[in-house]
Amino acid sequence: MKKLVVSKTDPCKACLSCVRACSEAFYKEFDPDLSCIRIIAKPDGEPKVQNCIMCGKCARTCPEGAITQNAKGVYMIDKRKCVGCGECVKACPMQVMAMPKAEGAKPSKCIACGLCAKACPMGILSVEEK
Repeated sequence: MKKLVVSKTDPCKACLSCVRACSEAFYKEFDPDLSCIRIIAKPDGEPKVQNCIMCGKCARTCPEGAITQNAKGVYMIDKRKCVGCGECVKACPMQVMAMPKAEGAKPSKCIACGLCAKACPMGILSVEEK
């Protein structure tokens, strides 16, 4: 299964380079709400990377069957089938699906493209086959 992996040995510095890379690549603007990777604060205040774990809950929740798993194990949204109801976004346990606010917009999710990993100056992100 292909997925984004976060190193447990090196700390995130919350620079948001990964968040910027994701939102700008897919929405042409820097907006943390449009990124499919998030930086949150742990209870101790330290930053933590939230990313898609390819659990498939979004696919199981989609009433239109618009989210399917490809041959590499990545869950993908078929924008032609998606009606933009947002049920997948609500179901995501990691809260990393992006839902633009524009009328008729459709959600986005991590496709393990690696743009965030390339942008991370700390080198703590990688796309791996698991």
